[in-house]
Parts: sequence; structure tokens; C-alpha cells
Amino acid sequence: MKKILKIMLISISTIITVMVVFLATVYFVNLISNEREKGKIEDYGQKVMVDGKQMNVLIQGDGKETIVLIPGYGTASPVLDFKPLVKELSPYYRVVVIEPFGYGLSDDTDKVRTSQNYVDEIHECLQKLNIKKYTLMGHSISGIYGLEYVNQYEKEVQAFVGIDSSVPRQETDELPVSSLQLLNQSGFYRLLLKVKPDQLVMPKVDDQTKAQIKMLTFRNFMDESQASEADNFRNNFKNAQRLHFPKKLPVVFYLADQTEKETPSWKPMHEDLLKNVDDGKVVTFKGGHYLHHTRSKEIAADFKGFLSEIESNR
Repeated sequence: MKKILKIMLISISTIITVMVVFLATVYFVNLISNEREKGKIEDYGQKVMVDGKQMNVLIQGDGKETIVLIPGYGTASPVLDFKPLVKELSPYYRVVVIEPFGYGLSDDTDKVRTSQNYVDEIHECLQKLNIKKYTLMGHSISGIYGLEYVNQYEKEVQAFVGIDSSVPRQETDELPVSSLQLLNQSGFYRLLLKVKPDQLVMPKVDDQTKAQIKMLTFRNFMDESQASEADNFRNNFKNAQRLHFPKKLPVVFYLADQTEKETPSWKPMHEDLLKNVDDGKVVTFKGGHYLHHTRSKEIAADFKGFLSEIESNR
């Protein structure tokens, strides 16, 4: 009996030791990798002082009209994520990609991520850049921030474009923020992406750009800004339910057919937002949520035609 107990204790001790070594290895590999990657992340764009912190912005193209791009939630690098769309738009427009706090190369912030704070920061950034008139084009949750924005700065925004953008009355799930932060800090997020790299959504870009997106993902995943943003999802969506797009503001939504299949009310909810808009439409493209990765040419061409049609009718 004593021999059996001894064998059991040795086995349990061995298992515990192996687990501790494994956990420690995952943690320290992540820690060392994070330090190494700091020096490998390449700079791009320009820094603008906003609310005492640095916000990163990329400006490309020299067209007379300006398009301001704002990202969906959790985008590691908005500049690199929007790269295919910027390529299609920049020959005709001045394209400005904003990286909100906690995204891309921008500073993190401990300021609560309410829609109001988000809108104030983006507007301050554009003011500092002396950009007074522009089209606001946003992906995913930027549909919520954009709705708040155009109601506050109706005289500045010339049109709004939503890329499979969120709507106030859609269902919103709470993210397990603390668990996700632990996943990242423990190193297991890096391990998961190593095992299943296809979990990381990115556009069709060269290997060097993919490597940059990956490093920025590990740097920014569930930082203070993104954690606060997730915590404020429900309040921000609820507050947006009081808003409508201004009657004279041209609005176009580019929706993904895959999202429509998953959420049958997706298109009707967007159409409902256009009821009181003079110039508005909904266009559906084949593809997933990240339409700007796969349908940039179609989006750019349709938007150009949309504006031309409005101008000719006025």
C-alpha cells in the first residue's frame, strides 16, 4: 500500500512540475517576445497631440475631397488593415486613417471609452490637422461612433459610409475582458495564434506587413483602451438609439452577405436608419465582415459613383 501511495505521489508531483514548467515557459516566451518585438515594429504615419497624448494618423493622396477612415473594434493596426481600401481611394481623394487611442501606433489611454470621448478625440485630431470638410467612413463599431459624430459635427461631415457597420439596436454580447487580458498576459494568446494562425484576420498583404500586424496585435490586444471600450459596449449602443442620421447627410452602407445570413435583421436595421435621409442607400457585397479586405475596388467605385450622382442631382 505504501509503495502504491509513493508511486501516486511521485506521479502527481511530476505532473504538477511539468504543468508549472509549461506555464512558466509560455509566460516567459511571451515576455521575451514582446520585448524583442518592440524594436521590430516599424513606424508609419505621423503623430498628432490629442488630449495630451499622441494619436497616430496616416494621410495618403492629394484629392480635393477628404475621406476619414475609422476602424472596427480591436483592429491591431487600422493603417495596415485599411491598406487595400486606401490604395483604391487615394488616387481620387485625400485619405486620412485615424488610429484611435489603444490602436496601431497611438498611445494607450485610461480615459473611459464612451462614444463621446471617442468622438471628441477624433474631432480634436482632425482640427489639429486643419481638416474642416470630409466624408466619414467607418467599419463595424464605428457605425455607432460615427452616428454620434455626424450629429455633433453635421456642418463638417459631407457624407457617411458604413462598412458592415454596427447599428444601435443590434444585439451586443459582453466580452469577458478580465479573462481575455489574462489570456494575453499569460502568453496563451500568443500560443493560440501560433497553433491556429488563421484566427488572426488580416487583408491580403505582403509577408512583412503581415508580420507587423501580428506584432501590433500582441502589443495592443486588450490594452487599457480596448478593455474599457468593451466594458462600454452596451452603454454606447444604448445611447446611440436616441440618434438618427441628419436629413441632408448622404449615407451609404456596404453590407456583407455573410453577416446578413447570420443576422436576418441586419439589412432592415440599416434601411431603418435611412428612412429620414434624403440621399441614402444600402449595397450588399459577397463576403465577410471585413469587406474592405476583399471588396475595396467595388467599395471605392460605388462610393465615387454615389457622390457623383448626388452632385448631379443638386
